[in-house]
Amino acid sequence: MHYALVFAAAFAAGSINSVAGGGTLITFPTLLWLGVSSKLANGTSTVALWPGSVAGVWGYRRELAGTDRRLLALIVPSVIGGVAGAILLVLTPTQVFDRVLPFLILFATALFMAQEPIQRWFNLAQTHEAQSHWLSWTMFFQLLVGLYGGYFGAGIGILMLAALGLMGHTDIHQMNGIKNVLGASINALAAVLFIYNGLVVWQEAFIMMGGSILGGIGGAGLARRAGRKAVRRTVIVVGLVMAFKTMWDAFGS
Repeated sequence: MHYALVFAAAFAAGSINSVAGGGTLITFPTLLWLGVSSKLANGTSTVALWPGSVAGVWGYRRELAGTDRRLLALIVPSVIGGVAGAILLVLTPTQVFDRVLPFLILFATALFMAQEPIQRWFNLAQTHEAQSHWLSWTMFFQLLVGLYGGYFGAGIGILMLAALGLMGHTDIHQMNGIKNVLGASINALAAVLFIYNGLVVWQEAFIMMGGSILGGIGGAGLARRAGRKAVRRTVIVVGLVMAFKTMWDAFGS
């Protein structure tokens, strides 16, 4: 039952990460409930879900084929931020950041919900120059997302989808493909640092890897069948649930 629960949690997390993001809020509490300490749970979850992110990239390979190649520049701040965040986790306690986390996720979800009116306001989807302008701001934003992602990681998908929406992107499947590429970039070197510092429980990690890979591939297929509106609603629901769950954990009695 222990390992079946670990596998099921990773499968669900891989599917959610592929479609919206937020899978860490399934695997992390599951590991805590099974008696793994918080830092080990965080490191194990990051290492185990990384193959699922890569599988999600493969699942969205058709959508990625038509992606604006300028967005590949976002990989650089993703990697830099991810490494910095992982180092921060190794060196510092998490209490202060746990209190900031719910507000960050809530803000990003609200931003994503307001994507279409904001696009119309700034006319972002209409001009090449506007996308170039927002790409420079998104580079900085992605550095902060990478920093947060390397530190804890729950909700980075919501944050990246919100930023891509403000750049003028409207195809949720293509946005999810880009998000998976950037998420895998954030966690790649972060996972290496967690392994180096002994923050991984390997028995659970290997089982979760299998679950996250299957979930990552299956999630992309499910998203295509569900349609764009259903996926957008899923993103919003996941974001709101994550925000209030983390707010309760930080401030609830």
